[in-house]
Amino acid sequence: MINKRLLIKNLLAHNDENSFYDKKRKIDISQQEGKAKFLKHVCALSNSNPKNNSYIVIGVEDEDNSILGVDFFDDSKIQNLINAYFNNPPIVQYENIPFPHLPDNKVVGLVTIRPTEGLTSLRKNIWKYYGGSIFFREGSISMPKVFESEIKDVNSKIVEAIEKHSQNNIQHTLDDVINFLNKRKDYNPQYKVFKEYFVLCWSGQKKIINDETYYSRVDIEMINEQVRLFYSTLDDVTINYDEDSFKIVEYVDLGLHQNSKYYPLEETIIHFGNNATYTIDTKLLFEAPQFDKKILHHVYNTNNILLEKLKNGQKLNSNEEQDLLNLPETYLICYFNLFHDAIDKLNEAKPFLKAYNEEAYTLYKETQRILRKVKYS
Repeated sequence: MINKRLLIKNLLAHNDENSFYDKKRKIDISQQEGKAKFLKHVCALSNSNPKNNSYIVIGVEDEDNSILGVDFFDDSKIQNLINAYFNNPPIVQYENIPFPHLPDNKVVGLVTIRPTEGLTSLRKNIWKYYGGSIFFREGSISMPKVFESEIKDVNSKIVEAIEKHSQNNIQHTLDDVINFLNKRKDYNPQYKVFKEYFVLCWSGQKKIINDETYYSRVDIEMINEQVRLFYSTLDDVTINYDEDSFKIVEYVDLGLHQNSKYYPLEETIIHFGNNATYTIDTKLLFEAPQFDKKILHHVYNTNNILLEKLKNGQKLNSNEEQDLLNLPETYLICYFNLFHDAIDKLNEAKPFLKAYNEEAYTLYKETQRILRKVKYS
């Protein structure tokens, strides 16, 4: 089994960006331009490597390869995005890889691209790229190209060697279990071995609400591969497991005027097989809560006034400061209740929330995560 942290180290240590490997400081698929550029690189790497995996490493400084990390990115619906925009879509997996020197909320993103039969091309227009476009890698650059002949397989042996040198071993596994237990000692860390092979570690703050046990500040890692499967400082989850599977149900706390309620968002089940394999199945559970439209009109207008004040650099009073913390959530609720412009307003607020209040910006990112799950399901 490949240790993904070792794989990233080997990619960074031995290779400049090339036709099977790319690195990025960050990506942003919430915006049209960022989404288009990400799709272009996936398309180019898939077409340039028809016989082997390709990789994109995210959270690395381009000039000196320093590992700075990015926010945890829930990838469960990214294949739906790939399928929506490509003919002959590759199999794409986004994984969050923790590094010991990074803070808890930062990881390195690893995108693995496995090509399928035939060329991959854009199915429809996006940003400045036209439907039907085919991209290839020329050195470290992804660019459109007319396909004229068979693609030469020049990377399979190199990639195979890198992956071979990134295999996990018992020492790595034991060290990483101990490191997890020590690092998360304030949040009831636990581990379990599944099928005498897989080691799963998790931790969280336990609380009981209406006789139901929930966990917050949850961290779940597959130690064998050094992959963080789940991380959240805000959401609450329930955790259940048996000898063959591990189930997480994620909840979001939504409401108006301090009158909130838990709504199930997504169920994730990790199934462990007898042949040293595992699968992860996710199912969206979310049903958007509906609120009184008159109240929502008032909330929506209040948010718009707050946004204008932020844009104009005006100082907020104490009540407005509290309303600002609620702004991302209430814009989201408005959108779920058919206020279609609420999402545009929320995206418009992003730079102002980031500059004005770190807590409000964190809450904004949480709404984007929920939207991404709902949109691509």
